Amino acid sequence: MLKIDGHENASIGQAYIWRDRAQVLVLVYDAEVIRANLMKGGMSSDEAREYIEYNIEGAYMGEHTPVLVWPEDLQ
Repeated sequence: MLKIDGHENASIGQAYIWRDRAQVLVLVYDAEVIRANLMKGGMSSDEAREYIEYNIEGAYMGEHTPVLVWPEDLQ
């Protein structure tokens, strides 16, 4: 499984998902925790969200690419 380096505290577990007609096990991350981590490094909330969307969610690294969830968006 692939990990998102530097954001181990954002990992919320594992999930089986369908990719390329096969079921694969991937790590699932809380994107809000990643955003908080980036904000501690000096980014604004909007900058952190944009960074996540472009550099993490937009980076397909094969079938084991981690999945991010945005809990605040679910409410």
